[in-house]
Amino acid sequence: MEATHASATGRRATALAVASAGYFFVLLDVTIVNVALAGIGADLGSPRAGLQWVVDGYALALASLMLSAGDLADRLGVRRVFIAGLGVFALASAICALAPTAAVLIGGRALQGLGAAAILPTSLALVNELFPDPGERPRAIGAWAALGGSALVAGPVLGGIVVGGLGWRAIFWLNVPLAAAALLAAAAVLPRQGQTSGRRLDFAGQLLGATALVAIVFCLIEGQGSGSLALPIACALIAGAAGAAFLTVERRRREPMLEPRWFARADFSAANAAAALMNLGTLGALFAVSLFLQQDEGRSALQTGLALIPLAAPLALLTPLSGRLVAAVGPRRPAGLGLMLCGLAYAALSISGPRLTGVVGFCLLGLAGTGMAVAVPALVAGATEALGARRAGIASAINNTSRQVGGAIGVALIGGLSSFGAALALSAGALVLGGTIALAFLDP
Repeated sequence: MEATHASATGRRATALAVASAGYFFVLLDVTIVNVALAGIGADLGSPRAGLQWVVDGYALALASLMLSAGDLADRLGVRRVFIAGLGVFALASAICALAPTAAVLIGGRALQGLGAAAILPTSLALVNELFPDPGERPRAIGAWAALGGSALVAGPVLGGIVVGGLGWRAIFWLNVPLAAAALLAAAAVLPRQGQTSGRRLDFAGQLLGATALVAIVFCLIEGQGSGSLALPIACALIAGAAGAAFLTVERRRREPMLEPRWFARADFSAANAAAALMNLGTLGALFAVSLFLQQDEGRSALQTGLALIPLAAPLALLTPLSGRLVAAVGPRRPAGLGLMLCGLAYAALSISGPRLTGVVGFCLLGLAGTGMAVAVPALVAGATEALGARRAGIASAINNTSRQVGGAIGVALIGGLSSFGAALALSAGALVLGGTIALAFLDP
């Protein structure tokens, strides 16, 4: 009996590690590519706009498809969609590694984002299924979050080491055996599911929402260098029409992908708006800082990765502690003050000169990361509390999607600015605005 219990416990621990590894891959590719941007640009002859698409190809697919991937998992089974996501992610990584042109690389990155959209919601769903006991589940989710958060620190450093020694293509080759191993392990240890059911996929809403987001990002990236107002106006019209049609379809649909009436709640809208502004500011700044260190200051990929540790480390180390803070005082103050701290740190960096690798730069990047570490769990809590425990899963998924949408827009908007100071100032403004919204509208 004890041997059977020990075997079951060990199998669950292995399954938890596999699910957490999927989350690790998704977050790793958010940060690891930034330290390779200079090498990619030099090797493939890609201008700054092309490098923005390398980052945003992944972010757009992830943001656009995550909610639909969650619905698909409800219908086909979480295990199947998770394994399929790992397979797509591995294949896409090989395409990126072999890419002969920037266009192929961008397409591979979009395919990676599709795989990541399947992995991210299902990895957490697997943890919830593996640990149904309320006493065990928080610890399991904590382990899942800790391993995923470690990717934010590992990404810049690992990317710097790999790019410096083997070139930029190696960061994509690295994914292939890791994702393949996780896929085989998932097939072996994840429990099989019985008959599943769920909502019908909202194809119209999916297409219209993705069209609106792509049009916005296309306008911001390509419109800045077009030299004409025709392209921005056309993109704005497409985005507006697709967005309006999306809202109409979702209001009329019996089981919409995104329920518009939930956004009538000020606290729910505030949590998602602040989350979008948070990633808009931070991922836009990450793109700008990474390129500045490599192209303007001539730093190597490894030096760039090491310089980014003060920004990433607090997210991995402090998030569990900030979760306890949110539980004690509620989400409003941690979310609002955390975002403001992050914004003020970037504002100080924007006016203190371009030196990022000195003591002042190190401390300010650390403050920015600390503000993020406090704000992230508070914004998730704010969104889930607004809709109640019964809808906590979908509320968390929408909040995550809001962050990815904001990040995609941030890279497009802030990454295109030629002035490093202006880029950080705009990041700071977005973060302070997000903090103000959180303080004004989130429930205490």
